[in-house]
Order: sequence, then C-alpha cells, then structure tokens
Amino acid sequence: MDLFNSDKTVFYLPNAELIYIPDFYSDTIANHYFKNLKDTIPWQHDDIKIFGKIHKQPRLTALFANNKLPYRYSNVEMTPSQFTNELVKIKSDIEEIAKHEFTTVLLNLYRNGNDSNGWHADNEKELGKNPIIASLSLGEPRIFQFKHRTNKNEKHKLVLEHGSLLIMRGEMQHYWLHQIPKTRRKIKERINLTFRTIKEKVEVPQPRLS
Repeated sequence: MDLFNSDKTVFYLPNAELIYIPDFYSDTIANHYFKNLKDTIPWQHDDIKIFGKIHKQPRLTALFANNKLPYRYSNVEMTPSQFTNELVKIKSDIEEIAKHEFTTVLLNLYRNGNDSNGWHADNEKELGKNPIIASLSLGEPRIFQFKHRTNKNEKHKLVLEHGSLLIMRGEMQHYWLHQIPKTRRKIKERINLTFRTIKEKVEVPQPRLS
C-alpha cells in the first residue's frame, strides 16, 4: 500500500523542508485511532512555567517510547510509558514514509478551541541536531502556523486535517517557530501525535594521562 500518494505537498523553505500528506489515513482508520487513543491513553495535565509564572498547560499530554529516556520542555519532565500495540502500528506506518526510525511519541489532546500550543521549536538537546519530527493529526482540524525566526517575510499556515501527516525536516527546528493557536470557534477535540527520536547519550572516553 503506497501511502505516499499524489496528494503529498512538499514545502521547500529557507532552512527547512515540510512534507504534508492530508490523507495519510482514511477517515475509517483515523476514526478508529482517535477513539482508541482518546479512551485508553493515560492523559495528564501538567503545570508549565512561562515567564516565571506557573500555569496549567492548555492541553492534556502523554509520552510513550521504546526506551526509558525522559523528555523535558517548558520546565516539564515527562517519563515515558512503553508503546502500546496501536502506537507501534502507527509508528511503523509513519516510519515507512519518513524513512526514519522514531523512539518516542508525545501525544497532545486539545479539548476545545481554548487549548493551544504557543510559539516554540522542538529543539531540545536530547533530540539531537536537525531532528525529524512527524506529526499525525486526528479529530478536529486545527490551524498550524509557522514563521522564520529572522526572515519576517516567511510566515505560513496550514490546516491540519483529520488523518493527516506533517513531517518537519532539515534545519527547521533551529530557524523556525510553530504553534497551534487558540480559536473562538466552537470546535471538537483533536489528538496530535508527534514522533521524535531520543537516544542514549554516548559517553566519550577521556584520554588516559600517563
């Protein structure tokens, strides 16, 4: 089955490459995964620190991995659970397209239009240099905005549809910021799965002094 079909859109941007596949999963498959993940994932509601103040994160989250390595962002440290069978299957499907092996997935549950994810980059040091991030969207379509850090003319947005896949490659996490903004519209829930790779630190042997 060739999921990488003619509906693929590739955005070649300064210091970045985005690949968007609006129909990565059919509605039937996407509906199945949405219901399964909504009902079975142990969603948590963490506190985050913004400009020195503690707030409840404007969405629910969960972390899964095939290792025990934590993930840290915005003063939050998450310890992963082991991949479920459903997540293993989704990961395998995405890896076939991305041509990249992922170790970890961060799940976000946006409950309504008030839930959001502000301007940020997935550039934490544990993700390594030029990380590949694959983002699967399930449920209510949401606007994905992205802008270049220094080139003010480079501002873009996409509507991430139900069952769509967005792959961010190249230097994007160094030179671009992205967000899911709030909306005043009455909208239903959305689940987003962002696959990434977190590896064990390699200790470099120190030369022996004689």
